[in-house]
Amino acid sequence: MVKIGYKLSSELHSPLDLVRYAKHAEDAGFDFASISDHYHPWISKQGHSPFVWCTIGGISQVTERLIITTGVTCPTVRIHPAIIAQAAATAAAMLPGRFILGLGSGENLNEHILGDVWPSAPVRIEMLEEAVDIIQNLWKGGMQDYEGRYYRVVNARIHTLPEELPPIFIAANGAMAAETAGIMGDGLIALGEKKGLVDIFVECGGQNKPCLSEISLCWAETDDVAVDTVYEYWPIMPFKSDLSWEIPTQTHFEQLAQNVKLEDIAESTLCSSDPQKHIDKIQRTVEAGFDHICIQQIGLDQDEFIEFYREEVLPEFR
Repeated sequence: MVKIGYKLSSELHSPLDLVRYAKHAEDAGFDFASISDHYHPWISKQGHSPFVWCTIGGISQVTERLIITTGVTCPTVRIHPAIIAQAAATAAAMLPGRFILGLGSGENLNEHILGDVWPSAPVRIEMLEEAVDIIQNLWKGGMQDYEGRYYRVVNARIHTLPEELPPIFIAANGAMAAETAGIMGDGLIALGEKKGLVDIFVECGGQNKPCLSEISLCWAETDDVAVDTVYEYWPIMPFKSDLSWEIPTQTHFEQLAQNVKLEDIAESTLCSSDPQKHIDKIQRTVEAGFDHICIQQIGLDQDEFIEFYREEVLPEFR
């Protein structure tokens, strides 16, 4: 059975609002929630970017069933993988049996802040593979050392480990990352209906492992309002290239967004109050090979969106 998730967009909402939305999503019947882990929002208008691990702690205290995944954490540049290993172990201890560590190779927007060189994509994947190895070693317990090409760990031990270690899902936007996800990950994370990534993931060891797709869309009372909302808060939606991983600042994204027209938003993003269009979008993604579908509602009308899905969309998948 397909599982439907709700996106906790750290770029658009304060930490207390994210905690409240997680509780509302659980009450409405969503199976899981994915929370973004950024240092910056994509554009300044979005307005927020709280520290994800604090927010997860708050969510753990108001939910009972909802599975939480980071969507996604970069464990390579901004934060050392040994620290991510400890943070994720604590999150899993606070969310027994309902935490997933979603990892990815990151974006320059969030990872450049300490002045480190932003590596090429192949190097970023190598760093991610080494980071996963470090995290898994530290989760074994006991004193651990690691001497790798990119990282060192010396006499490190995580004392607070959960009774059940969390699975690690790995995000992919290309073939190399999908291969890594199949080899090292317990699941795949992708954007949209990218069947090719699912095929690579399965061929490289991902048989019978979960495949999670994130869909960004906008519900509003009218389609025009939905288009206007995306144009205001997420105007970079029409950009589908690898450029998004390389751009270093919100100012650059805002300059790109100046080239976007309202018709570009309407063509690239589902903007509708018609529940059948939402159901069809989810179904097409399922047909592409995904069994976990995470829905991101763009804009500030989160409570209204959650109720719309509770009444009009979720029952179709139960």
